[in-house]
Amino acid sequence: MDLGAFDFQPRTRLVFGNGTLACVGELVHEFGGTRVLIVSDPGIVKAGYVARAVALLEAAGLAVRIYGEVRENPSTEDVDRCVAVARDFEANFIIGLGGGSSMDTAKGCNFILTNGGRMHDYWGTGKATKPMLPMIAIPTTAGTGSECQSYALISDAETHVKMACGDPKAAAKVAILDPELTVSQPHRVTVCTGMDAISHALESAVTNKRSSISAIFSREAFKLCHAGFSRVLHDSSDLDARAMMLLGAAYAGTAIENSMLGAAHSCANPLTAKFHVVHGEAVGVMLPHVIRFNSALPEIATIYESCLDGDLADRLSELLWEAKMPGKISHFGVTEADLSDLAEMALKQWTAQFNPRSLTMDDFVGLYQAAL
Repeated sequence: MDLGAFDFQPRTRLVFGNGTLACVGELVHEFGGTRVLIVSDPGIVKAGYVARAVALLEAAGLAVRIYGEVRENPSTEDVDRCVAVARDFEANFIIGLGGGSSMDTAKGCNFILTNGGRMHDYWGTGKATKPMLPMIAIPTTAGTGSECQSYALISDAETHVKMACGDPKAAAKVAILDPELTVSQPHRVTVCTGMDAISHALESAVTNKRSSISAIFSREAFKLCHAGFSRVLHDSSDLDARAMMLLGAAYAGTAIENSMLGAAHSCANPLTAKFHVVHGEAVGVMLPHVIRFNSALPEIATIYESCLDGDLADRLSELLWEAKMPGKISHFGVTEADLSDLAEMALKQWTAQFNPRSLTMDDFVGLYQAAL
């Protein structure tokens, strides 16, 4: 059995449990922070979580400034505005509080604040030459797993191309996983981010970069997310299910960090760019078809079979139906005439290279055709 070589170095400490937000001041002190910039979005500000964090930090004797204007799928403009606030405040510690967009903006700000230049300079891996500020990630959604990753996904404001900017120094020092912070999220956010987390677990399980260590996190992530997803759909206040989803999403993020993603994400990004499909819906609608495509490889089929007792692709379709998420891309306005353009874009996505089964332009057309 090929276990796959790996070099596993956990960079992010996980603090998990109900009410763990209360630890935030103590944790900032541990890393020597005195001037804390909180990076968040208007929805999280409105929900009152930013005010709670500010109160805890100020009670710990820390100076705090808020950048609360993060937009979904953050661009270089979002990062630049955040950097301006950080510089004016002379921040020496950063907290990303919210969904993946807030955490990615916080990481992007950290790159430029400490190393200068612009986001394009860090497109790729390991391009930051100077130390970066310590950061705490506090997810309020169970989705991206960004709290456990060293990459920031930032779109070019002009071309809308998503740039994956990664560096070990960009990883959060601590991720606070407080399930109580996820209870108030709208149902649509719950289903979209939940499907994203499930896709992360399943895609990271089979990439050509997978290893025995990433497999542990992928399997546990899927087990937790699969168990928690249906429960949350039926009872949004089920705190145990929320905890499963939040921890599962973090484990899936750790799996991505050590394994990357595959063709479902390659197919999803063009749907978002061209038809403005929410990422969780885009990756969810494509995932069953990618699973069937990859299952042509016996080794991959075996991995899928180990995840679930039954047909995994069919189960994913059931979950989409249960969550009232679209099962066809025609729902978003995609027609036969769009498939070639979408396939061309998908072929250029950086995650395509990690799919266990190589894809041609025709393969991507076929995947979109199956989802139409």
